[in-house]
Amino acid sequence: MRILVTGGTGFIGKALVRRLVQRGDQVTVLSRNPASVPAIFGAAVDGWPSLSAWTPETAFDAVINLAGEPIIDRPWTEARKQALRDSRIGITGQLLAAMTKATRKPTVFLSGSAIGIYGDTGSAEITEQSPAAEDFGARLCTEWEQAALPAEALGVRLCLLRTGLVLHADGGMLKKMRLPFKLGLGSRLGDGRQYMSWIHRHDYVEAVLFLLDHPECRGAFNLTAPAPVDNRAFTQMLAHSLHRKALLMTPELLLKPLLGERSLLLFGGQNVVPAALQAAGFRFRFPTLADALENAGVN
Repeated sequence: MRILVTGGTGFIGKALVRRLVQRGDQVTVLSRNPASVPAIFGAAVDGWPSLSAWTPETAFDAVINLAGEPIIDRPWTEARKQALRDSRIGITGQLLAAMTKATRKPTVFLSGSAIGIYGDTGSAEITEQSPAAEDFGARLCTEWEQAALPAEALGVRLCLLRTGLVLHADGGMLKKMRLPFKLGLGSRLGDGRQYMSWIHRHDYVEAVLFLLDHPECRGAFNLTAPAPVDNRAFTQMLAHSLHRKALLMTPELLLKPLLGERSLLLFGGQNVVPAALQAAGFRFRFPTLADALENAGVN
């Protein structure tokens, strides 16, 4: 397949592009630094600086849209909120414009989203049928998905990737948590009852390939493992995997004034299950957190 990937040089994107190349797909990566793309993946992978390179005569079989600025790293000023929208909704809109003009449309469009669309839902089990919330993160995801929906009117199969916490020591949350936990400074967040819906990066990549290759799959998919845990359990299991103890607690009252609206990302939670993915027949290699941490390279 000839595939265009946005966000292909990020923590998840690198693993996905390498897997696509491994299986023989022809990949083009949209990157702000296109010269780095062949250096990362080899000369067979093209790097594009912008979507203006997608002319009507250019034909892709699939588009995988993983672009998006990190959501928690910087304060949510109005300027930052707009940057988050532009990096998600803006890029998605540009992709739809290019698809519309393309002489031959892609067969499938896999477009990013996140389980943040559900907001803070406590311990209630959440599936793809659960409603969207109204906080900023949820609205951002809703608008992100809505920007992708016109693909269906073009005859392009659409899958929305509602991504959970992706685990691997190469990046993301685990890379940030490893050192303090290794030093014995790991702590639960608040009372630790908020659910964390996670997925090993290997399973995330394989789930994307599964959706890519199964034409009956369309609509929203929770990309999370089938066994979410609360923050207390996650903290203890991560500490155990590093042969440490986690006896500390970070009070919500301490971080909430510093994080503002972003505090919901740490102290809110969702007990999300991959109902649609499992119903389609996908099998997880790392269905439990113990299995995932053992393989994720944190120790």
